Amino acid sequence: MTRHLSLEWPDAAPFRDRGGMPIRILAVSDQFEHALEDDRSRRAVGPIDLIIGCGDLDCDDLSFLADGFNAPIVYVLGNHDASARWEACSAYCPDAITTTAAHYEAGLAIVGLTWPGRRGPGAPRSELGAWSQALRLALRRLGRAEPLILISHVPPLGAGDIASPAGYHRGFRGYSWLMRRLRPPLWLHGHTPLAAMSDWHIQKGPTMLVNVTGAVIIEIWAPGSWAASLTDGGESLQPG
Repeated sequence: MTRHLSLEWPDAAPFRDRGGMPIRILAVSDQFEHALEDDRSRRAVGPIDLIIGCGDLDCDDLSFLADGFNAPIVYVLGNHDASARWEACSAYCPDAITTTAAHYEAGLAIVGLTWPGRRGPGAPRSELGAWSQALRLALRRLGRAEPLILISHVPPLGAGDIASPAGYHRGFRGYSWLMRRLRPPLWLHGHTPLAAMSDWHIQKGPTMLVNVTGAVIIEIWAPGSWAASLTDGGESLQPG
């Protein structure tokens, strides 16, 4: 089932030419939402401005969604995203975020944290690699105040992860530090099984963290348009 979420963005600039309409994002990871294979389901979803992938989806599935919704796509790679097939997919899914530079779509700044280190079966967790990503991104963002969407495969430690000290699905400590430093309004991730979570979205200070495993439609509204953002069957949340 495709979940829905609405939130208010702290900056009005991306909405100046949208006539009061929200920016609509389809965020996906880990498990393909097969309902979206049906053209009738995609029409029911409505127009999508951007597709965001948070890892561990087949590259053919990402390409199918980009074609089916006629929308640009950006994504990070997960721990399972390693094969010759992925290399071949780079021609038609070119926008993997693998650097700390911001990627701009629909007027929003997006930065990504791909799985740090080696990917593939049995890929090891790398706390050091995650810290390296976090520090490089924090240095690049020095002096920049624009609000960000931050996307990663793995969530920050203690925020959307499974709190087992030896578990493969615990978050990265470096990401927690980065979240406190950059204070992004929206952080999208996958990796954590939904069945292990009591909530698929949580608020940490000014940051809304969303586990997009499967598929989530996120409507981002301009400041002051909050009353219009209620979505049938979904949730409307305002960052604290």
